[in-house]
Amino acid sequence: MGNKQTIFTDEQLDAYQDCTFFTRKEILRLHGRYHELAPHLVPMDYTEEPDVKLPLALIVNMPELKENPFRNRIVESFSEDGLGNLSFNDFVDMFSVLSEMAPRELKAIYAFKIYDFNVDNYICKEDLEKTLNKLTREELTAEEVNLVCEKSIEEADLDGDNKLSFADFENMIARAPDFLSTFHIRI
Repeated sequence: MGNKQTIFTDEQLDAYQDCTFFTRKEILRLHGRYHELAPHLVPMDYTEEPDVKLPLALIVNMPELKENPFRNRIVESFSEDGLGNLSFNDFVDMFSVLSEMAPRELKAIYAFKIYDFNVDNYICKEDLEKTLNKLTREELTAEEVNLVCEKSIEEADLDGDNKLSFADFENMIARAPDFLSTFHIRI
């Protein structure tokens, strides 16, 4: 069996380069990873832009995501349908935003989406509880979780509505020097 190679048009590769933080070589490598997840579904030839979406279950089991406690929320946040089914474009967007090259502002938008479990455009106490439980792998007591969540809202809630708007969240992570170094995955 010969060596199969991914095929994109030059225009497609230029478009991916223009809207990501990747080189042509990295885009082709990403397609290889996408193809490996479901070789029977994902064609090597993308010149006709096939309508292929891989299910959440395949994506979250990638080595880059498998151990991440937020893997489902990450994938759901990048899927066009919100259910975790990723087209190749969604897949590229996810890895682009989570690359080390993406700016803090873009990462903040997606971090907010990931932590907004109830998808109401705010991070409320319940969202913070879920976030904290995932981060600590549920090793804190309910009282400790409650205390941390209340303190976080107290410190970050600038308008006093008992929940974090995107502006509140952005202000909070601006004071977190390790945010950029932790909010990425390598391919």
